[in-house]
Amino acid sequence: MKIEILGTGCPKCKKLYENTLAAVQTSGVSVQVEKIEDMEKIINYGVLSTPAIAIDGIIKSAGKLLSLDEIKALISK
Repeated sequence: MKIEILGTGCPKCKKLYENTLAAVQTSGVSVQVEKIEDMEKIINYGVLSTPAIAIDGIIKSAGKLLSLDEIKALISK
């Protein structure tokens, strides 16, 4: 599984990245987490509002700072 955090480096984007790392550590699932700050790549995903989270190339949330529990729920699906 590959999780990408899309954001320009704003505080919410950084917090989503931190929350994702924490959720992955406690999930026990093998996950690759990558932070994408390149605006061209973010636009290519069709994201208009950051932060956003993509799992295996599919946007799961945009414009919202997800909690640990919300991220864990996405990972377990």
